[in-house]
Amino acid sequence: MNRKKTNEYGIDARALKRIEGFVRRCVEDYGMIDDGETIAVGVSGGKDSLTLLCALANLRGYYPKRFGLHAVTLDMGFDGMDFSPVEKLCESLCVPYTLRRKGFSRILFNGNLDKNHCSLCAKMRRGALHDLLTELCIKKLALAHHFDDAVETFLLSLLYEGRINCFQPVTYMDRADVTQIRPMLYVEESMIIRFAEKSRLPVVHNPCPMNGISKREEIKTLIKTLGANYPDLKSKIFGAMKRLPLKGWG
Repeated sequence: MNRKKTNEYGIDARALKRIEGFVRRCVEDYGMIDDGETIAVGVSGGKDSLTLLCALANLRGYYPKRFGLHAVTLDMGFDGMDFSPVEKLCESLCVPYTLRRKGFSRILFNGNLDKNHCSLCAKMRRGALHDLLTELCIKKLALAHHFDDAVETFLLSLLYEGRINCFQPVTYMDRADVTQIRPMLYVEESMIIRFAEKSRLPVVHNPCPMNGISKREEIKTLIKTLGANYPDLKSKIFGAMKRLPLKGWG
């Protein structure tokens, strides 16, 4: 008899186990989790954040350091975004869920599209998330940036700003007294896509008008083009980032 490939929640257990292994290694490499703490998971409704939520929820069951989880979502105010399936997933994973509605979309997009909107949006979301964590008395926030995000951010900084830089695996935000962690930095996006599809995660479509036209999308296209001739391009860039080392990556 074949073993079941999914657990009781319908999540592909085999695919999750592979991702979970990379997450645990990243967590241990950078000391991301402390015993007895509660970690907020930033859940946008996209495949990345839902995958991170599943991985941490499973890791919570056996990791040597005990920790709790609390999923948090900012509703940006775009029409048609329904987070009720995300809430149901959180219930199935026994993770408390807080949804906070914000009208950022009306502020950001007043008839004009500008590639700088992404930077402003990120700052607004970060501030709102930190305010929400203060309200919940949580001091650690897990974000779903993955392997590909790190490579793209490095190239964005190099090509658009002329500097060698990237977000750090662990970042302490002193003004908010919040520590941000990125446990999926060793997980490639292709693995996340396969897991999300196999597990039929309740991905919430983001109708942001900047989708597909941002600077990050330009970098994605560049990497894809270069990758046709240099298949291991992303791995080499990621390895170089760790060897430099970038601040916080050593």
